[in-house]
Amino acid sequence: MAQQKTDPNYKIIAENRRARFDYFIESDLECGIVLMGSEVKSLRTGQCNIAESYASVEDGELYLINSYISAYKQAGVFGHDERRRRKLLVSRKELSRLWAAVGREGMTLVPLVIYFNHRGIVKLKIGVAKGKKVADKRETSAKRDWGRQKQRLLKQNV
Repeated sequence: MAQQKTDPNYKIIAENRRARFDYFIESDLECGIVLMGSEVKSLRTGQCNIAESYASVEDGELYLINSYISAYKQAGVFGHDERRRRKLLVSRKELSRLWAAVGREGMTLVPLVIYFNHRGIVKLKIGVAKGKKVADKRETSAKRDWGRQKQRLLKQNV
């Protein structure tokens, strides 16, 4: 991980911070994404939102649905649709594992982070997740608040 922070090519483009609050993330997977040139240029400027998107297995392929990549102004007529379905690249073994996980009760595929890896290639990390109930969300926020309070108390005593 330390190598990624010092690497000039590694850059987080967008992060779905709400996903960890709304879902129990059971496992995660790094996958490639099929993009047009204007989409990559737009991602280089950091204009992306994956907060309301999800991944789905359709017709034996994995797609990212409802993600937003803003239009690249210099692309002109060769631009892209901002909310189009984007194909995700995973191995057949991983695809069958994801398809089986989604088939179970309450499981979904949630995008966690989209980033440029150390080689400058766009990657997407998706999580196999189960939705939290309201009580679980309250418990999560209570733990977070208690952690903050504990840090304040320790800081005052030092």
